[in-house]
Amino acid sequence: MKIAFLINNAYGIGGTIRSTTNLSAAFADRHDVEVVSVHRSRAEPALPFDPRVRLTSLIDLREGEPGYEGEHPLTKLPGTMFPYSGATGNMPYTALQDERIGGFLARTDADVVIATRPDLNGYLARDGRRRYLRVGQEHLSLDQYREPLRTDQNEAIAGLDAYVTVSEADAAQYRAALPDVTTTIVCVPNGVHAPAVERSSLDSRVIVAAGRLIPIKRYDRLVNAFAKVAAEHPGWTLRLYGRGPEKANLRERIDRLGLHDRVFLMGAVSPIETEWAKGAVAAVSSDMESFGMTIVEAMHCGVPVVATDCPHGPGEIITDGEDGLLVPLDGDVDAYADTLKRVVADEALRERLGAGALKRADAYAPAVIARRYETLFEGLAKSRRRRWDGPARLRQLALAVRRRPATAPAEPEGSAPTPPAPTAHARATADGVTVLLDPAELPAGPLDLIVRLRRDPGKRQLRVPVLPSADAPDTVVRATLDRAEHTLPEGRWDCYVAPRGTNKRVRLAARLVEQAALVGREPQVDRRGVTACIPYATADGFLALRAWLRPAHAEVDAVEVGEGAVTVTATVYGVGVAVAVGPDARVLAVSREDSAYDFSVPVHSVGERGVRFTVPYGEVMGRRSVEHDLWDLRLVPGVGAEAVPVGRIGGDVVERRKTDLVPGEVFDHAERGRTRVKPYFTVGNELALSVRDVEEVG
Repeated sequence: MKIAFLINNAYGIGGTIRSTTNLSAAFADRHDVEVVSVHRSRAEPALPFDPRVRLTSLIDLREGEPGYEGEHPLTKLPGTMFPYSGATGNMPYTALQDERIGGFLARTDADVVIATRPDLNGYLARDGRRRYLRVGQEHLSLDQYREPLRTDQNEAIAGLDAYVTVSEADAAQYRAALPDVTTTIVCVPNGVHAPAVERSSLDSRVIVAAGRLIPIKRYDRLVNAFAKVAAEHPGWTLRLYGRGPEKANLRERIDRLGLHDRVFLMGAVSPIETEWAKGAVAAVSSDMESFGMTIVEAMHCGVPVVATDCPHGPGEIITDGEDGLLVPLDGDVDAYADTLKRVVADEALRERLGAGALKRADAYAPAVIARRYETLFEGLAKSRRRRWDGPARLRQLALAVRRRPATAPAEPEGSAPTPPAPTAHARATADGVTVLLDPAELPAGPLDLIVRLRRDPGKRQLRVPVLPSADAPDTVVRATLDRAEHTLPEGRWDCYVAPRGTNKRVRLAARLVEQAALVGREPQVDRRGVTACIPYATADGFLALRAWLRPAHAEVDAVEVGEGAVTVTATVYGVGVAVAVGPDARVLAVSREDSAYDFSVPVHSVGERGVRFTVPYGEVMGRRSVEHDLWDLRLVPGVGAEAVPVGRIGGDVVERRKTDLVPGEVFDHAERGRTRVKPYFTVGNELALSVRDVEEVG
C-alpha cells in the first residue's frame, strides 16, 4: 500500500513533525511511504526521516537557492483555504499553495492520503479524490480553535473518510459536535519511539520541561512553583527547552524571582531525547494538552512526569501514582509545587515512578500505533466497498493493507548519488567519550577515529582505533577517547573517520549526543592540570568536542546579583601552589580596551577550596571609555601567582553564554549617559563584565 502524508513544513521541529517522522518510519516497515512538505525552508530536515521514506516538497522557500519561489506571481494572490491568522501556522497560504496542493491531490497515486493540520484537512476534503482514502489528523483539540476556523474545519471533516484525534476525550467532543457527519472519528495517539539513549539515572537533581514557549503551556506556573521548590531544595535546578513568544516574559519572571542561577532557558534542542535523559523529573504545567508527546518521550527515558491533570492528554497517558503524578488544575501553583517537592524529596518514589513510566511508554511505540492506523484503513476500505463500487485498485485496498513491502525509489538512470556523511552516536561517560558507528555507513577495512583541533596552525590531531562492539560486533563499531590516556588541548575538536594508515578522512555527522553523565560533574584534576570535555553537535549537524585544559581554574558555583554589585562564589581546582589561595588573593578585572582600566577586588576564602568576591559596579562605571567596555575576571591566588580563569567548564553545557544569563542593571553615567552593567559568560565559558551604552527609546 502507498501512504502519503501532507504536512505544512517537514523541515522544522514541532510536535506534528516529530509525530510524522515516527509514524512514517513505522509504516515504512510494510508500505511505500511519501511525506509531502508543502513548504521547504532548509536543505535538510531538522528531524531526520527514515531513509525508506521519500520526502518531497511543493514550494521551495530557501532564499538564494536556484529553485526559490518566494517571489512567484501566485504568491501575490490570496489563497482560498482558511486564509486567516491561526489556520496555517507561520507561513501564510496564497494562490501558489492552492495550485500546488490541488495539483498534488489530483495526481497522486497513493492509496491513503493523511493531512496533518486544519488547512490541509480542508484541501484534502475539497480537492482530494475518491480513489484514495482521505484521512485528516487533529494534532491540537477542538477546544483550542476559535471561530471561524472551528466552523470551517468542522465542515471540512464531513468531506473526509476519517478524522483522527490524539485523545479519546477529543474524539468524543468531535463526535458530539458533529452528530450527523458520517466521517469516522476515532482516536489514535501519537507514536513515540524509544530512543537509543541510556535511561536517566534520576540523580541529576534537574527538572526538565520542553515545548513551545506559549501561554497555554503555562511555564509561568512552573517557574513560580519551582521558586517554592528551590527555597527548600537548594541543589535542584529547572531547565526549559523550546522557543516561542513567551521567552521574554519568562526571562523577566526568572530574573524577578532571583532564579537566574537556578532556572535556565535552554533554547530549542533536537533531538530532545538526550535532554530528557538528563532529568530526574519531567514537568508538564499546561492548561491544555491535545496529547502530551513530551510526556511519553520522558517516560521512554525512565523519567517520572509531574503533569497538570488538564484536558486532554495527560490523564489518558499517566496513571497517577504508578508511572507519574497528576496535579489538579484548580490547585494551581501551590498544588503543583507541593507535588514537585514530593517527588524531588523522595528518591525511592522517583525510582518506582520511573520504572512504571518505562513500561507505560511501550503502548505508544510507533509500530503499535501504525497497526492501529492499518486497522482503521482496513475498516474504511471495507466500508467503502459496501457503499461505493470504486476502481479496482480501491477494491483491493483491504488486501494491500496486509503487508506489501516498501521499496526504495529507483535512482534516475545515470545518476550517482552522493553518499551521506556517516553518522555517529556519541556518549559522554565518567571516563571519557565513546563514539558508536554503523559499519554499513563506513568504508571497509580497519578504521581510525580522528579528532582534529579546529583552526590550529599546528594541525594537531589524535587518532584512536575503531573496533567492533563487544555486544553487537556486526552492527556497531566504536572508538573510545579515554580521559586518562588521551590529552586534548583546550579548544574545539572536529571528528572524522579514516582508513587506518591514511588521512582520507570523512567528517562525522552527529546522530545522537548523550551528555547526561556530565550533568553536575566537576572539572577533573590530574597530573596534566584541570580538564573537561563535552561532546556536542555543531550548528550544521556534525560531531565535535569542546575541551578545556589549564593548570588551574576557578569554577563558578553561584552568581548573586545585588544592588550595584555582583557577588561570585567559586571552587578552585588545580595542583599544588597553583590553587593555594592566600590572604593577599585578589580577583583582577582585565579591561579589553586599555590596561590602565584594570582593577582588582579582594577575595575571601570559603572552606578548603572555595572563594567569594564582590565586584561593585561603581568600579567599572568609573572606568568607562567607549560604547561597549568589557572586563575579564581572573583569580590571582597570591602575590606573584599566575592568574586563574574564572568560569564554568564543568557539567554538560558547551555554551554557557546562551543559557546561564545573569540580569544586568542600568545606571546613569556622567559622560556616556544610560549604561547597562551585566555579568556574562564568554564564548569560552569564562565570566566577564559587559558595560555598554543603552539606546534611548522615544
